[in-house]
Amino acid sequence: MFKIAKAKWPELWQALAREGQLYLPALVDGKTDFAPWQKDTKVDLLTAVTAKSLKQLFFAQVEPLMHFQTSGKKVAVTPQELPAQPTIAFGVRACDLAGFTILDKVFLKEPVDTFYRARRENCTLIGLACGFPEETCFCQTFNIDAASPAGDIQTWLVWDNLYWESRTGKGQQLTAKLAALLTEATAEDAKLVQAQQTKIRETLSKLPLGRLRFSPELAKHEQEVFNSKVWEKLSATCLSCCGCTYVCPTCHCYDVRDYAGKDGAVERFRCWDSCMNGDFTKMAHGNPRKGQLERFRQRYMHKLVYFPEDYEGTFACVGCGRCLRICPVNLNIVKVAKELEVDLHV
Repeated sequence: MFKIAKAKWPELWQALAREGQLYLPALVDGKTDFAPWQKDTKVDLLTAVTAKSLKQLFFAQVEPLMHFQTSGKKVAVTPQELPAQPTIAFGVRACDLAGFTILDKVFLKEPVDTFYRARRENCTLIGLACGFPEETCFCQTFNIDAASPAGDIQTWLVWDNLYWESRTGKGQQLTAKLAALLTEATAEDAKLVQAQQTKIRETLSKLPLGRLRFSPELAKHEQEVFNSKVWEKLSATCLSCCGCTYVCPTCHCYDVRDYAGKDGAVERFRCWDSCMNGDFTKMAHGNPRKGQLERFRQRYMHKLVYFPEDYEGTFACVGCGRCLRICPVNLNIVKVAKELEVDLHV
């Protein structure tokens, strides 16, 4: 384990930026979000949950796929080159790191999403333990340890020192390049980190959702869950604003569109979409999920039933709490899961 004092953090950011495009939590327009580092960036390592997750680093919000050029009856197709720029994501919390693991199950299975894979392989992830969890956090529900965030490198902020530990070969390579900035941690330093880990776990257990658990029985009763009266009750107040899907670390719906420019040029791109949208997966005969109830049900059936069925009981949620904070009518996965468990007696 190594450490670096706060006075040297600006040097650390500069050194990391020399190794690749550096993203870290920063104060932007009054809120903390991940942003590319620049010398005037206001880095914020204290806020536990950024406004949005970092999923756009691998699953871009808007991404060109290919270019078509027509000339008479001829069509030239030029595929978009795969992203190759090295990137470093610093200060990623355990919940968002777990979110990448869930996205991996989707984008890295056959047929592999080559754009996602290229970004994933070219990125070094540096996790940061949550010194001050939010009241809406419930990552421990899914056995995610906020005190040991993982990543290629995991770090802990204790007073004015950042403690640093490599976990993968990629992390060891980056650490070796930073040797001039890092100091070997002592046994006393290790005790400070362990004390902080204990405090984080105790804090999480005392939060309002500290003892929350989702029933694995939901995925075993697909038909009963699908036909539950809970959907009618809860969906009636949903505004279909889609805010919950866009801030969620594990939502991965997208649309593919063509944009026609001048001179017969056409750009094909994909962009984030949401199963809560009325035109999502619209076919020639219309949308198979015509009403708000059906779309609301689809979102939560996927997270609580379909995904666990497909991936050995893994819920498509990491307990970051963003949906609890953003919903204007106080609807979220916790409320839906609890209502279903009561209705089905599981």
